[in-house]
Amino acid sequence: MLRPSQRAVAAGIAAGMLFALPGALAQDSGDPPPSGQEQPPDGGVSSTGSRIRQAVEFFGDPQPAQGAVPSAPTYDQLRDAEVRIHKLEEAGKLFEFHGYFRAGYGMNSTGGQQVAFQAPGADAKYRLGNEAETYAELIFVNNWINPEQAADKLWMRTEFMVEANTTNSASYANFPGGIGNDNFRLREAFVQAGNVLAAFPEAKFWAGERYYRRYQVHINDFYILDMSGYGGGIEDLNLGIGKLAVAYLGGARPDIVTDNGNYAKSNIDIRFYDVTVPLGKLGIWFDLAISPGGTTQDGTSIPSATGWAVGIAHQRLEWLGGYNWLSVQYGKGPASNFSTAVTDPSPYVKDSERFRVAEHVLIQPNPVFAIMAEVVYQQIRSAAPGEGWNQWISLGARPQVFFNDVFSIAFEAGFDHTHSGDGRYDGWLSKYTIAPQLGVGRKFFSRPVLRAFVTYANWSNGLRGFVGGPAFQNATQGLTYGVQAESWW
Repeated sequence: MLRPSQRAVAAGIAAGMLFALPGALAQDSGDPPPSGQEQPPDGGVSSTGSRIRQAVEFFGDPQPAQGAVPSAPTYDQLRDAEVRIHKLEEAGKLFEFHGYFRAGYGMNSTGGQQVAFQAPGADAKYRLGNEAETYAELIFVNNWINPEQAADKLWMRTEFMVEANTTNSASYANFPGGIGNDNFRLREAFVQAGNVLAAFPEAKFWAGERYYRRYQVHINDFYILDMSGYGGGIEDLNLGIGKLAVAYLGGARPDIVTDNGNYAKSNIDIRFYDVTVPLGKLGIWFDLAISPGGTTQDGTSIPSATGWAVGIAHQRLEWLGGYNWLSVQYGKGPASNFSTAVTDPSPYVKDSERFRVAEHVLIQPNPVFAIMAEVVYQQIRSAAPGEGWNQWISLGARPQVFFNDVFSIAFEAGFDHTHSGDGRYDGWLSKYTIAPQLGVGRKFFSRPVLRAFVTYANWSNGLRGFVGGPAFQNATQGLTYGVQAESWW
């Protein structure tokens, strides 16, 4: 059985998955971090993780089903599997430090540095033994008025998160000419308050910049829905049959300046989740996106555009030791990217479209074997003259065998087929990895972990020149090997 802390997060993937629909679309979630990411976190675990703040927020049942995901603004749902939530609650900490990182080094079979194998037109790649960078997310939380101590009184907390990544080229990037390869970004800076409305004590208000109720599939660091950005709103408003979250979110392009200022997009995000239905929970998501145009300094006219997107997801919270999650999404115009990101201006953006179906499952019937699998089907159309639909089909799984509490072996196989609407490429890529691991615990999301890996990939002639970078520019297969550490807390 998962410890309460582990259940609250390993569960993460599913419920939060309801891409925030059902409850907290947050990143690789409690256990997996960003896929980064993200996941984990980005990693996520850049994916897939609820933060420790979940602990202090004590969302309901202290021992929820493994697939239950807190619907509060938590880190990435899978990220906190090893967090001792109950001890944190008892301690009532005012300051918390959480995070995720992955780091390692590898080589490719031609003698150069490790490269990642990803199909052109695919929104993600299968990540085990296929991450050629160091990535981290460092989260700082301060509980100004701790909910555990405030009980039925107003409570507030601030959260601040810095993301960092490097290409693993050198531990100290000070090359000739001052060229470096380290990047730092501010990804979260927001304030959250609870117990504001006496009639709705679970409701929480927030404002600032944050990872907003996003959901990440851990094995390929794929974000089904990621409305992270700047804004504010209310969430976890309990309506009896389900919960409601409403937010205003936006972003801008500082590289595109019009007579109205930086080219921007605003979103009204509405989610109704945690609705009990046969075999699990249901969540519904709607986004209205508005992107005002303008005239650039060189006289280019950017038309204004309005778009919308909708999604529905079903999650089975506890199933064979894991969970099952299915979603269907459709978007049009500036909302078709299912994100607050502002796409390049185009006179055709108002007619762009995206359709996506994603199925994601985790099964762990015993402490010896676990497997995560996913299927994604996606079509995208830019609406530009002469361009058809871009298509992406992805199938993959990561089984893991635990020999004891420390040693395990993970395998991962992934297949992607992509087709370009403008005829630039059309083909498939398959990737296989074996990774012996040293870790703590017998759960799929148990972290930290140390792993060695060997990865082999091959692809069709239709993708020749698009996979593996210069090392495999004229090839249709490649191999990499190396070591990696991954952790979230």
